Amino acid sequence: MTTVTILPIYDASGDKSYRAVAGDKQSIGKTAGQALDALTTQLGEDEFSALVLLQSFHPDQFFSAEQQKRLSDLMDLWRTARDQGQSLSKELQAELDSLVEAELKAATARTASLLQQLNQ
Repeated sequence: MTTVTILPIYDASGDKSYRAVAGDKQSIGKTAGQALDALTTQLGEDEFSALVLLQSFHPDQFFSAEQQKRLSDLMDLWRTARDQGQSLSKELQAELDSLVEAELKAATARTASLLQQLNQ
């Protein structure tokens, strides 16, 4: 089963959209559903079967408010660079990649915690 993570992202004006990530594929939508739908078209029917868990995107013990803010800021920088046909510096891209990985690990830890609670 493919693991999909959907993250809220905020633009400079504070408007929220969502980014869905599965491995090396990703998509952005105005809603979590739009981001997921766009991602599933990239994955194709053979790669996608899912159990969907919806959680609030509030800071928690797995991914802090500071990490969320920095991830959002870096995503804004990434989008601006992309729109201008540029790339982030190696340092900023490495930081962004690290935060995405941290959020994926946090999502996994949250899911494990939820499963543990369900099994009690």
